[in-house]
Amino acid sequence: MDRLMCLHVQTSGEPVEVQVNGVPVLALPAGAGSRSVTVHEYLQNGSNRISLVVAPLPRALPDAPAQPRMAARAAQARARLVLLRQGKSLADEAVRVLAEVGWAVEEGSSFAAPTLCHQDLELPLGFPRWRWLDAPVLSLSAADRQTVLAALQRIAFDLSRGNPDSLLAACRLRLEELDAAYQRPAGHGAAALRAQVQQLWQAGTLATLQPPTTEMLWLREVAGGRLLECLDPLGGPVLASRNDDAGLGNIAFPLRLTLIEGKVYGLR
Repeated sequence: MDRLMCLHVQTSGEPVEVQVNGVPVLALPAGAGSRSVTVHEYLQNGSNRISLVVAPLPRALPDAPAQPRMAARAAQARARLVLLRQGKSLADEAVRVLAEVGWAVEEGSSFAAPTLCHQDLELPLGFPRWRWLDAPVLSLSAADRQTVLAALQRIAFDLSRGNPDSLLAACRLRLEELDAAYQRPAGHGAAALRAQVQQLWQAGTLATLQPPTTEMLWLREVAGGRLLECLDPLGGPVLASRNDDAGLGNIAFPLRLTLIEGKVYGLR
């Protein structure tokens, strides 16, 4: 693969979240910063949408109305979808910009928090159709929530003991698609994840990864309601170690899943 499609995001003030086809793929906190990620697995042949959410709502309050906010200083944010030669950085060469979404506010001006900006674009891609695009739009029952919680508890329990098997089983389809998206040998992603889990367990990083409870789990609907993002009350991945007092650093396992015939599949 000679070239990669990357999402590059910059902000000089407000926190931002960027979505590709309705899936959150990158977030930056308030303050100046930038970050890039590859996004092949979120794009499809034909119509695509890049969305920039400025000053997003707390994830625990997804339905709260937008509120006016006064800008204490000038701020701006930008998200670009670029085509970049593999092994190069944005500073190494001129890149081809496929889409760009921008926002700016002057000092003392009012703006809505959150503010949503987006750009639609057509892409002639040869990727296979990702399974998450065909996942059903979910309407969760209480029993469905318990099914998801039980699956996450099993994964967390196993990870805390250095066993990646339940995570690998849940994410098998996703890992296969990622190998295809980035032209890696079949099984590469699963082997890399297994090695990562075992290394983290040997270092003691996973010992504090606790099975979530009902109160600790918030399921955020993304991708038009086709996927559920598994979060804690603060908006971070619910599958995460808690080593703040141990000096070991933390590790998180972001998971976006669907339910089909009562079975949990981690598709992104």
